Formats: sequence, structure tokens, C-alpha cells
Amino acid sequence: MRARQSYYLWPLLALAGLFVGLPSSAERVGNTIPGPVPARIIRVVDGDTVVVRARIWLDQEVETKVRLQGIDTPELRGKCQDESLLALAARDFVIGLGKTVNGTTNDEVQLFDIEYGKFAGRVVARIKSPNGVDYSHALIAAGVARSYDGGRRQPWC
Repeated sequence: MRARQSYYLWPLLALAGLFVGLPSSAERVGNTIPGPVPARIIRVVDGDTVVVRARIWLDQEVETKVRLQGIDTPELRGKCQDESLLALAARDFVIGLGKTVNGTTNDEVQLFDIEYGKFAGRVVARIKSPNGVDYSHALIAAGVARSYDGGRRQPWC
């Protein structure tokens, strides 16, 4: 009787072992979606992070935090007053990128080179406005962000 029970148990254990060997979402960091993925900014968190509602398929949308690729901006809860003030300027600059010439808000953007971020629940991507303005490049040009390659961040104070 025991031999028969183990006969059925081994295939189940082998199948379970296959699932254990599959990569988790944290291990898929190397995967990139080239885009463009149409999205709408629904909230600006700070100078380098926004919350978007991305259209991933017909009538299918996901809401996620997106960190702007290739830049670092000061933290709103900075280590000094200068950092906090520059962080507000960076956040306001991102909000301003969504304003049109006549002052109305156009929160439609496109996401490119989308990757899993280091932190759960967030992706890293390039964001462009409908007229082709790259948010990261614009923030650097405005002096409220600096290039960032994922290494150690430089202090703002």
C-alpha cells in the first residue's frame, strides 16, 4: 500500500519543484517593455515619481507608481531647507509639464523602457509628453534634477 501511495506522490512533488524553480517577479528585473504605453498621470508624488493609470490593453488599465528613469531629484523631506525647497520646485515643474499653452491640464503621457524598480509596487520608465518632451531631460535642463545611474545618491545639502 505504501509503495502505491509514494507512486502517486512523486509526480506531484516533481510538479511542485517546477513551480519553485520559476522566477519570481523580483527576479525578472532584466525584462523591459520598450513602449510606448499610453498613460495618464493621476498624481505627482515628487520630482521623480508619479502615479499613472496606464492603458495596457483594450479596456484594461493598471495604476502604478513610476519613477523617472535616469534622474534623481531632492526629497520633499530633505535633510536641509535648501533640499526641501528644491524638491518642491522639482515637483511643481513636473506638474507644470502637464499644463498646456492655454493653461488647461493635459495629463496624457507615454511610457518607454519600462522595468521593475528596486522597490515593490513601482516601475522605472522614461516618460514623454504628447509633444515629445522627455520628463527626465526637462528636469535636468531646469536644474531641479541630476543624472542618476542607480548607484549611491549624492547629497543635496
